[in-house]
Amino acid sequence: MFSTPERVFGAIGTVFITAVALAGFMVAIYAAWLFHDLPDGSELADFRPTTSARVFAQDGTLLGEYGQVRRIYVPYDRIPKTVVNAFLAAEDRDFFKHSGVDVSGLSRAMVKNVWNTIRGRRLEGGSTITQQVAKNVLLKDNQRTLGRKLKEMILARRLEASLTKEQILEMYLNDINLGFRSYGVGVAAFNYYGKSLEDLSLEEIAYLAALPKGPNNYHPVNRKKEAIIRRNWVMREMMQARMITREEFDVALVKDLIVQPKPLRARYHDADYFVNEVEQRSKLLFSERIYSEGFYIKTTLNPHLQSLALDSLMSGLERYDRRHGWRGAPKTISPGENWIKLAQKITIPSERRQWIHALVTSASRSDVRITLNDSRTGYLSSEDIGWAFAGKGLKVGDIILVEPNESGRYRLRQIPRVNGAIVAIDPYSGRVLALVGGYSFSLSKFNRATQAKRQPGSSVKPFVYAVALEKDFTPASIVDDLPVTFKGGDGKDWTPKNYEGDFMGPQPIRRGIELSRNLMTVRLADAVGIRSVTQRMQEYGVAPFVPNELSAVLGAGEVTPYELTNAYALFVNGGRKVKPHLIDEIKDRNGNVIHRADNRICPAACTSAYDGLESPRITPLGEQVMDPITAYQINSFMQGTVLRGTAVAARNLPVTVGGKTGTTNNYRSAWFVGFSPDLVVGVFIGFDDNSTLGDKETGSAAALPVFIDFMGKAYKDRPRTEYKKPADAVFLTVHGHLEAFKPGTEPKYNSADSAQRSQAGPRPYTETWKEVPKEPSVNEVPPPDKKTLQDAAELY
Repeated sequence: MFSTPERVFGAIGTVFITAVALAGFMVAIYAAWLFHDLPDGSELADFRPTTSARVFAQDGTLLGEYGQVRRIYVPYDRIPKTVVNAFLAAEDRDFFKHSGVDVSGLSRAMVKNVWNTIRGRRLEGGSTITQQVAKNVLLKDNQRTLGRKLKEMILARRLEASLTKEQILEMYLNDINLGFRSYGVGVAAFNYYGKSLEDLSLEEIAYLAALPKGPNNYHPVNRKKEAIIRRNWVMREMMQARMITREEFDVALVKDLIVQPKPLRARYHDADYFVNEVEQRSKLLFSERIYSEGFYIKTTLNPHLQSLALDSLMSGLERYDRRHGWRGAPKTISPGENWIKLAQKITIPSERRQWIHALVTSASRSDVRITLNDSRTGYLSSEDIGWAFAGKGLKVGDIILVEPNESGRYRLRQIPRVNGAIVAIDPYSGRVLALVGGYSFSLSKFNRATQAKRQPGSSVKPFVYAVALEKDFTPASIVDDLPVTFKGGDGKDWTPKNYEGDFMGPQPIRRGIELSRNLMTVRLADAVGIRSVTQRMQEYGVAPFVPNELSAVLGAGEVTPYELTNAYALFVNGGRKVKPHLIDEIKDRNGNVIHRADNRICPAACTSAYDGLESPRITPLGEQVMDPITAYQINSFMQGTVLRGTAVAARNLPVTVGGKTGTTNNYRSAWFVGFSPDLVVGVFIGFDDNSTLGDKETGSAAALPVFIDFMGKAYKDRPRTEYKKPADAVFLTVHGHLEAFKPGTEPKYNSADSAQRSQAGPRPYTETWKEVPKEPSVNEVPPPDKKTLQDAAELY
């Protein structure tokens, strides 16, 4: 028998042991629940954070980014040592010494937290960089609980066991939130300073290292004083750790904190339509992956040509708009109304950075005084006063757009209602060197270069003549420019007309192109066969579908500027149909090429050492769809368009050019597509609602000036080059022009009559040259295969 005290102690012991066991069991359950779903640190070996795609021009100019999160992933060996040291000094000086958890640092944080609790301050975590990686990458929460802290510590130890210190630092420096829409040091350097990491100064690096504790606490504008104090503290820590010298510290200490006003996706801003089109085409290739996997997209864009194209198109549209008069002020204030607040509702095109809102404070036909939105005052130029009062006029209270000029006065500006597009393509590779899809991307995202389908008018005629030259016609052919009537299947007649309304009679075939003669064109198409013509036009790449109607040869179908411009490449590159493209190649974040536009395989000799023999031959790009001599013949005809025809205004350009104007029914669209020996450029002008441009607003009047402006600047100070002549062509002077003939098709000289010629004097052309193709009949011909469009007679 146990005594009563023994029973009591026994009971107490039993309860104690049970409580300890129960507590241990509860701790085990809690630990199992806490850590059951913790990831293995080894899985981070291949971890890559969400990274935006970056888009570059052919010369390396950054054009923009596509991404859910702005991040530029920088490998550890590409991160400057000073950047690494700055973050170590600020966040974890003993990083390379501890094994994931800094016990001394944690102890210091716990002591500080006693005072922080008493004073109501935010608690410190004492986390190492490894713990921060565990929290940000694996746990992805900001809870400040004991359980989360334990998880963080366990994961930190796992990370240290699985990854090297350098790998952990690489993850940290590429994932940390540094504010200003910046994740990682790479994009932070660009967002804050517009620089790459290697170009940052010591004080700039130190400021970035100051931000992990709380970007908003050290905002470079709103809390600049605190930001500078924290930045200087980081540099002092670096100096004490002997990461920088005292001299470096002293120099950087007095530097101001200057950042960009806002994060910029790129410093180059003239390619918005192009960059947007690249985004759509990239999505077709890789879907939503382009927003998260850090692709490197190298495009075909030439920034110099792109800027010229943008300015030429915008200026051309403004010139057209000015010809059609001042429409009046965008807004007019009422008495007592805040004009600056009202002016902010008037959108200024982002591409016109010099335009300013202004208020008219006095107005007469001789003098107009204005106040700018920064309270400065000034006067409109006299020529703009005259322009304004020839239209809707100006009055006190009008809010207008102005731009300063060199004389100290201001030019009156007006946003055009008309729109257009310009495309420039390398005819040998199909690389799109410049593309502008409208007056202003900030005002309209619709890309008229690739999305606007419009009738091309006479700009398709060169393809009709090309089909004829591939059949029975040659540059020596004579074609009638005389009235002709076609009977339609419904019994109605169609009598096409020339734009001028006249008839020139029998003409050399090239005159049909040079002077854009409708009657000569429809006669050729009918002689060759409309089905042959339209089918070949599709094969040439003019448009995916061309209707089998005679009206189509005068431009009654629909094309985009992008398609038509590329089709003209045939006339420069010797008849090869190249595929136009905006993307040269795409690489993944590891530098592996995952898409390439040029898939040609170079022979083995390309990679072998030079042996002094002939260089390797690479297959030319594109499919041969037109005889090279035919392509050169049409090229020559269109050079005549510039020298003697509808595009004579371009004859003084500093480069040899050819091209063709185009205008559609009722002046709804104006075109000019032209070329040099190494560039094809297409210009389209028209309203988005397809309304008329106005009387006499032809391709020569509205579109050609844009081409002239662009080509004049693009070829300024460049040596003049000539077109490549086909090696097997036979050249003869016919009708006063040096023409190229396919061997065997050139006119034959009648030597049998040579003895009589000196006595007979001049002889008719047809008696001197034999085997001239039969002239098309001037009589009525069978009806077209389909019903003729009734309005086609006005197309030219």
